[in-house]
Amino acid sequence: MSYVKLPVLEETGFIQLRDFDRPVDPAEWMNMEYIDWKSGGDTNFAPIASAFGEMECRGFWDHGKADKDGIWTDNAEKCPTLVKWTEDAGAVYGRVRVIKLEPNTYEDAIRNLHPDDNNRLNPDGSGWVVRAWLNLTDDVDSYMVVRESKDDEASEKHIPLRAGAQFVVDTERLWHAVCHPGDEPRYALIVSFESGPELEKWIEANKPNGG
Repeated sequence: MSYVKLPVLEETGFIQLRDFDRPVDPAEWMNMEYIDWKSGGDTNFAPIASAFGEMECRGFWDHGKADKDGIWTDNAEKCPTLVKWTEDAGAVYGRVRVIKLEPNTYEDAIRNLHPDDNNRLNPDGSGWVVRAWLNLTDDVDSYMVVRESKDDEASEKHIPLRAGAQFVVDTERLWHAVCHPGDEPRYALIVSFESGPELEKWIEANKPNGG
């Protein structure tokens, strides 16, 4: 199958953007409803947009949909900055969630490395679904590990997770997990976006050099 992909992700599969420059009130992510859902470690997720606006974390394919055209849940009313961040990208979005990750080790992260199944039921010829992150807590000692395959140590790269860190990853291509050696949970916004001119424009505008 052939999909529209982003040239900027072709070489490494990810891009680090400049930090988000607006404050986010911690109440936006602390006051949401979380669901016990395991992915890449000891995690809980707060669904902000789901397949049909329900408070659940299942893949859109369970509902016969590609990971696109997400519908806001009740949590969306509690996090206006995160909703605006998602909409400001201008691209079609699917699942929108905040992840809560409990502290772990590098060894845990390597065990938890996984690719995502972003493009199941995605129509041929449409935009490839990738994921964007906005790190919410200031996890200066934490980082996302990415590899081309689970055991390919030579390809390993680290994405820093300070507060406001923004990055886009082709998570169906790259194996990934987070090393979070902190004392408190890490919180981050994760959005599934459709690749295309809109997302490409947003990435260009948010590159460290300003595009």
